[in-house]
Amino acid sequence: MSLSSKHLLGLYGVPKEDIQTILDTATTFREVLERPIKKVPTLQGKTVVNLFYESSTRTRISFELAQKRLSADTVNFSKAGSSTSKGETFKDTVKNIEAMKIDMIVVRHSSAGVPHYLTKITNANIINAGDGRHEHPTQALLDMYSIREKMGKLEGLKICIVGDIAHSRVALSNIFGLKTMGAEVSVCGPATMIPKGIEKLGVNVLHDIDKAIAGHDVLNVLRIQLERAAGSSIPSLREYHNFFGITAERIENNNKDILILHPGPINRGVELSSDVADGPYQVILDQVTNGVAIRMAVLYLLGTMN
Repeated sequence: MSLSSKHLLGLYGVPKEDIQTILDTATTFREVLERPIKKVPTLQGKTVVNLFYESSTRTRISFELAQKRLSADTVNFSKAGSSTSKGETFKDTVKNIEAMKIDMIVVRHSSAGVPHYLTKITNANIINAGDGRHEHPTQALLDMYSIREKMGKLEGLKICIVGDIAHSRVALSNIFGLKTMGAEVSVCGPATMIPKGIEKLGVNVLHDIDKAIAGHDVLNVLRIQLERAAGSSIPSLREYHNFFGITAERIENNNKDILILHPGPINRGVELSSDVADGPYQVILDQVTNGVAIRMAVLYLLGTMN
């Protein structure tokens, strides 16, 4: 199995066959994670740099674990304490790292387009771990994997992405990926959090959370991204929860068969009430486990292309 590109920069334009290959390969690695010895020698001798210019817990640890499970050598870079504080440019930092003979770069950056830029200045395989408000492809892939694991398919499902669409790179990657796989995609949230013209991407727009719950098989609930000034888009977090928060009562009244996803971290009492975050409808911790399998799959498929 192989992919059509040596990089994973986003899910826009990625062929259905590539997404299917990643999801199917992840199934194999998901089984590896259940073994007593959770390690295979697949990428032994490969060196992967985690180039993180933004804070991260789940994504960074997930990638690092995936690399170690595949027996790759892992190098972690963070902006704090690096030579960037001495005035070194991003390009020079990357070129110096590449000169140490690395094979792959996993990059997270606050500026959209950085992963694409890396493909022009380095020969390493590039994996986008989140760039600004642009895309976060491995999160969308693990979301799709988690949906397929529970629902048995993606094609034909009605899936609604709820919340802070305007500030979310997860939303865009999910829209691209889910549409490619044949799902019907909607978005729901306050008008101030829905980008103008998003309908051009082939999604439906809703502003009523009860209708969203009643009319969909899956809700992918996004975090209100206060660090990206999302708070200025709503009067208050309490009011957001009153109008768009997912509660057990709303689920019981509208659709008891709904599946709830959340990429984390959760703002409890805002996007989800605690009884939903810990309840039977959600697969949040399954998403975290599946994230390691998905990232193992992507690393393996790209790392064995050269």
